[in-house]
Amino acid sequence: MKYIRKSESRGKANFGWLQSKHSFSFGNYYDKSHMGVSVLRVINDDLVMPGKGFGEHGHRDMEIISYVIEGALKHEDSSGNKYVVPAGDVQRMSAGRGVMHSEFNASNQEKVKFLQIWIQPNVLGIKPSYEQKSIIQKGPLTPLVNPKGENGALSINQDASLSRLILKKNKHFTVSTENRIGYLHIIKGQLLAGDHKFSAGDGFSVEPEQAVELVADSTIEALWFDLPIK
Repeated sequence: MKYIRKSESRGKANFGWLQSKHSFSFGNYYDKSHMGVSVLRVINDDLVMPGKGFGEHGHRDMEIISYVIEGALKHEDSSGNKYVVPAGDVQRMSAGRGVMHSEFNASNQEKVKFLQIWIQPNVLGIKPSYEQKSIIQKGPLTPLVNPKGENGALSINQDASLSRLILKKNKHFTVSTENRIGYLHIIKGQLLAGDHKFSAGDGFSVEPEQAVELVADSTIEALWFDLPIK
């Protein structure tokens, strides 16, 4: 694995209402060594205080995925979508030729914790679109997002896939690539990958034609990205 991203070295932002950790360069945090992996441009680990959130703002030509870990998000956008996204749900918004949206903590008592993920699309200027879904885990690796929305997943405008990995303590699982690049981001728990130990917030890449055996040191939840070679 050529690229390892440890949680404690991520970029950080604290605005009071928002505490965020950036796996890759974002906003006021810039590090040329951490600009993303393939078309994966952003993984922000966001904690939003009760009743607070991101006011209306715009995006274009970006696939934006939210993965809610704790609490619930309230989403509204200029295409008329108004939804609450509870923990466990996955949200995908294709900004396309331009969309305005807001994301607020749906609770006035509890914090909301979610991952904000940006993937560069392979088509520009399309009509904005929105999907969200609760996806039940089926086996260790379950599809969440893929190009055609296959196997119960959401769709995306890119040759990229996102899956959720769940492993019980001491269980083994091998992640591998063919002519692709992989990236694993750990949400909860600890695991061993080769000679390295990874914990919540850590991530690492898997190079083309590489296989990495994972051993769960505790129950783990992680996201596996299958990405094209740019």
